[in-house]
Amino acid sequence: MRGRIVFGALISAATFFLGAGTSSAAPPPLPVPYQFLAGVPLELGNPGGSAPGSNDWSCKPTAQHPEPVVLVHGTGGNRQTNWATYAPLLANEGYCVFALTYGAHDELPWPISAIGAMRPMEQSAQELSDFVDRVLAATGASKVDIIGHSQGTLMPNYWVKFLGGADKVDKYVSLAPLWHGEGSFDLDKNLASFRKLGVDAMTPGMAQLCGACSQMIAGSTFMARMQAGGVYAPGVTYTNIITRYDDVVIPYMSGYQEGPNATNIFVQDHCSQDYGDHLSIAGEPVAAALVLNALDPAHQRPVPCVFVPPVVG
Repeated sequence: MRGRIVFGALISAATFFLGAGTSSAAPPPLPVPYQFLAGVPLELGNPGGSAPGSNDWSCKPTAQHPEPVVLVHGTGGNRQTNWATYAPLLANEGYCVFALTYGAHDELPWPISAIGAMRPMEQSAQELSDFVDRVLAATGASKVDIIGHSQGTLMPNYWVKFLGGADKVDKYVSLAPLWHGEGSFDLDKNLASFRKLGVDAMTPGMAQLCGACSQMIAGSTFMARMQAGGVYAPGVTYTNIITRYDDVVIPYMSGYQEGPNATNIFVQDHCSQDYGDHLSIAGEPVAAALVLNALDPAHQRPVPCVFVPPVVG
């Protein structure tokens, strides 16, 4: 009897130690810098890389978060500089996170090649379409969720409306959207001033530099096409997260668009201490909580109220 007890104890001990040797502890959470400019050092240290938590092509969505999240940067950003906050935040929450750099002049040397969202949005939308197809093939998911910032709130809707993307998107969350066009630092007036000096935005040099810039101006041919038949595509759930201190999308109400499948949220309605502008809204904790709630409406979390300065977040 005593021998059986000793033998059983040895077996139990062996099982424990073998199990301890083969099991892997859950990785620690990734640091989440609530600062928009935190992405710049990432690009400087790893040119062309991905923000921590993003582009793990072995990631498989869970039952809790069945749709992979695709992050779509704004004008002048890329997959690393724009998403230092959201890539690790979403990965820590259990999402499969992917981000692309689109509309970049890849033929030019770095760092110019790292500046995305420069080419016409029709071209960028095709890049997004190809990228989403790759994400769906890798993850086995049938749809993705989109989180966009600035131009990244507008360009994906071209893919959704005109390139077959509507059937591949569940939730579409926009940070500092511009559904009615923008006056980016009075871009329309600045372009008029350039014309007076004999420089036209549509000359080959200017158009090659930023083909998307003039498309975003209110009243442009591109904006008219995007608004024709209604801004939103049926079957997609849109959430617009807007700051009243937006200094690029002018007026900020350009990001407000009602619809049966849309929700408009002003960050200042949740926190009067939030002075976040066009940049910092993509790196601040108030907007981040609103994004998480939009992605997972069944599990709402409190939205913090903290002081948010402009630019840095």
